[in-house]
Amino acid sequence: MDLRHTMKGRRAMAAVAITTGLFLTVSGCGGGDGGGTPKATRSSAQSGKGGGDGAEQASPTASQDQILAEVKGNDVTLTITSAVRDQGGFVTVSGTVTNGGGQFWVAANWRGDERELSRNGASMAGASLTDSKGKKKYLVLRDTQGRCLCTKFDGGGVDAGKSADWFAQFPAPPADTTAVDFQVGSMPPASIEISEG
Repeated sequence: MDLRHTMKGRRAMAAVAITTGLFLTVSGCGGGDGGGTPKATRSSAQSGKGGGDGAEQASPTASQDQILAEVKGNDVTLTITSAVRDQGGFVTVSGTVTNGGGQFWVAANWRGDERELSRNGASMAGASLTDSKGKKKYLVLRDTQGRCLCTKFDGGGVDAGKSADWFAQFPAPPADTTAVDFQVGSMPPASIEISEG
């Protein structure tokens, strides 16, 4: 009888621990605003929404009107509006993704090939910057728990006819490298210029 009660108690404690872990993981992942990332990164990524004073020190209208690159593939349009190098040695790239198709678009193949897929879900985790001059490829930064420093899309994608803001943070190429190619998933590469923050 005591053994049965002991086993029930252990199972209950394990269930509580798993539930708590899942709750913390979900709340830590946040929504499409790139939850779990530093405030400076979020404000930089959200400057295209017209809210906040982004790290670029540009007005919201200027951010929305400036398009560094735009690529299309399978009813999805990826627009890049900002690529800013900060003094901490990072480059934050941001823009919008628009679903021009008639069905919900799932960002599954944008999350990258990694073991921590469940932590990054439908996100920009698979994006990269390629420095042709230096012959190097830079991947999206991860935190100590394997979560990307990038946007995670609410609901796993974008509704038909809708747009979503996104950002992704990378290690910065050398200071003399300003031209890089941005790519995510099966989208064509987009040539962009990095500006100083």
